[in-house]
Amino acid sequence: MQLTVLGCRAGMPADGQASSGYLVDTGTTRLLLDCGPGIATALSALAEPDSLDAVVISHLHLDHCHDLLPLGKSLLSPLAHYPGADDDSGQRPVELPLLPLYVPAGATATLLTWASLLTVDTIPLLDQVFDGAFELREYRPGETHTIGDASLTFHELRHSKPNCGVRVGTPEGTVAYTGDTGVCDEITRLASGVDLLLAEASLEHTDHGTHGHLCAADAATAAAAADAAELVLTHFPSADETFLKARVAEAARLFPGRVSAAFPGATFVVGG
Repeated sequence: MQLTVLGCRAGMPADGQASSGYLVDTGTTRLLLDCGPGIATALSALAEPDSLDAVVISHLHLDHCHDLLPLGKSLLSPLAHYPGADDDSGQRPVELPLLPLYVPAGATATLLTWASLLTVDTIPLLDQVFDGAFELREYRPGETHTIGDASLTFHELRHSKPNCGVRVGTPEGTVAYTGDTGVCDEITRLASGVDLLLAEASLEHTDHGTHGHLCAADAATAAAAADAAELVLTHFPSADETFLKARVAEAARLFPGRVSAAFPGATFVVGG
């Protein structure tokens, strides 16, 4: 299994870096974890959108879901070349398979409203993102879903917006991804025994406030408690090399396994 970082910037894109988005490829199954601003473009450099088997959204903050709209329109764009695509009825001239999109419970209404506000108009078909490109599947904490040879288990973590970390298990290895979270015991359960923990590390110091984010030391402490094999820090507010090296050094003092900082294009081989 391979994890590829498409974007790792906290908040909005900056310094040429996209926001949150990670591609997991098991060899037979491709999963996109989060789809923040810039991710649709970054993905297009590596793979066609229709090569994905599912998209998983940790929570509905903009830096984790903004590019669902352009990604969905990219999936629909081949239909625009068929006769009848510009018909006001919005009927699909041909059928394409819907891409499973896993979103937090209650997200469907929000996404449908969002899509209705930003329309193409001249080709109504391209406005059917969340009912014509994606198959919306709302998940709840504690559930496990199977996509190809991968199992996805969702763990509710601590954030200002309902957020679930996802544990991706395959016959070859296991990856856990936090989305956004503050310090909480559930991170340990999410990452228990995983081959790789992809953990946000937005802060320089621990903050027990209500918004819910980790610093590198928090992520390392959780990884050590979970007995994870490898820790990749992500969701950074800066691309400054000195800043990133300091975060890795802080984590390495608390976690005995390999520690890395994510950067766009970085790949990590997971398991056998």
